Amino acid sequence: MLTTLAVPLCLSLVLPPAAPVGGRAAARASIRMAGDGVQFGDLDGAEARIGIIRARWHPEIGNSLVEGAKKALQECGVKPENIVETEVPGSFELPLAARYMALSGTVDAIIPIGILIKGDTYHFEAISDSVSSGLMSVGLQTGIPITFGVLTCMTEEQAKSRSTGADNHGVQWGKAAVEMALLRRSAIGPSSKKFFMGFGDSAGNADKTGKPIERIGF
Repeated sequence: MLTTLAVPLCLSLVLPPAAPVGGRAAARASIRMAGDGVQFGDLDGAEARIGIIRARWHPEIGNSLVEGAKKALQECGVKPENIVETEVPGSFELPLAARYMALSGTVDAIIPIGILIKGDTYHFEAISDSVSSGLMSVGLQTGIPITFGVLTCMTEEQAKSRSTGADNHGVQWGKAAVEMALLRRSAIGPSSKKFFMGFGDSAGNADKTGKPIERIGF
């Protein structure tokens, strides 16, 4: 009995302690997982029209994500004049602005960009759920692809790591928008400009008298 008990006892003395689950190690692991990303093939976006709507909260992070998205659009051959940009106060306003842009008929896909960082109240969860559901609804109701370009992070450090360098999520959002725009075009054809709600060129939109329609909204 003494011999059999000595083996596990000795093993317990030499085994290293288990690695902690939380802390910075977990954060680094989550960053590595997020950086894996999805792979994209060659995308020809020469005829694609892409909208970008940026929420003004956390402007430094938001601007970096927009630059990442525009870099991806450029790599896919999207023409600068075919990129429509506007902004809204915060992420909560993104779904309605995306709906306006989708109904304007000026774009083939939309990239809403916002940043939500958890605080001490339930505000983070409420806004995150509302925004994700709202953006999905806009895409399904209008038929215009809407990428989910909203970072939902626990800390500002997480948001910064996902908006800079090789892990800039804006790059993936840009390529996803082009791929979905091409998918839409292959299925139902390009968007047609039916409404003017402040997006695109007002000079090309006139009423029955020939006067340009007054710009509304953004």
